[in-house]
Amino acid sequence: MDKALIDSVLQLKPAERMRLLNVIYGSLERPDTAIDEIWYDEAERRLAAYKAGNVQGIPGEQVLGKRQ
Repeated sequence: MDKALIDSVLQLKPAERMRLLNVIYGSLERPDTAIDEIWYDEAERRLAAYKAGNVQGIPGEQVLGKRQ
């Protein structure tokens, strides 16, 4: 990568670097509706299993650990 480009970017204010980062990230991220639909279906399946009593929930504190 061009060192002059990196040096120029690092001279930007933090907010400007964040905007640049968002532009670059947005140019790389391509939504995949097929994957989104798979995750949606999985979430619905898990919710239905929970509501039917086939699985038990785990308290958030246990999953994430207690915050102090």
